[in-house]
Amino acid sequence: MIWRDKKVWVIGASSGIGQAIAIELNKAGAFVILSARSGDKLQKTKSLLAQPQHSDIISLDLSNASSIAEAITTYQQRHQKIDVLIQSGGISQRALAVDTSMETTRQIFESNFFGQIPISLAAVEMMKSQGHGKLVVITSFTGKWGFYLRSSYAASKHALHGYYESLRMEVENFGVEIQLVTPGFIATEISKNAVDGNGLATGEMDDNQAQGISAEACAIQIKTGIEKGKWEFGAGGKEKLGLWIHRHFPQFFQKLLRKQNAR
Repeated sequence: MIWRDKKVWVIGASSGIGQAIAIELNKAGAFVILSARSGDKLQKTKSLLAQPQHSDIISLDLSNASSIAEAITTYQQRHQKIDVLIQSGGISQRALAVDTSMETTRQIFESNFFGQIPISLAAVEMMKSQGHGKLVVITSFTGKWGFYLRSSYAASKHALHGYYESLRMEVENFGVEIQLVTPGFIATEISKNAVDGNGLATGEMDDNQAQGISAEACAIQIKTGIEKGKWEFGAGGKEKLGLWIHRHFPQFFQKLLRKQNAR
């Protein structure tokens, strides 16, 4: 895949994996459209780009329907095409299921699932009219299996797999590709920003997260996976072996999971 002059809309570009992907693809020649809730943080991302003149900023809040609708309209007014949409926004969770309020579960689903859908469908319509395009959805290992303290988060990520695998079947004949990425332990602040049972950020860094590969290394793996056209692929360090074990030895894998530190 040649990235030069491709229009790539990155949702969640203010930090972590989304920011790193935007930087990596812009370095490869892509025109990146940066979206997230914080305009100031998006400006910071833009300042880190190799070619900041090949970028645009469209702020949006994935938990706010009117903000999403306004962002879609703004994109369509400013840009005549979309080659790649990368969905990397959302929040994580660190709380027991019994301690997690329904309001918090809905908060997680709004950001991780429902907020994505109108953006993806708008992108699909543009891609169908073009005859080509890619949707790249960043899910999680917990989109494949559940884990301690992540019941609602895992459910939201599982939902992404079900939705986009179905959507893939409906749009593939129009030249639209859908790729699902399952990152493992990446050294970002996702665990610090994860919410507790009351929907408040925990502010705590997980040991596993702190010891993960860098967001920059993850972005390179994702770029390579996109270029290879893989329908689904992992990103991370040695923990990617878990995807293979889970697929071939599910009962054994569940025993391994129960021995892992929840944080």
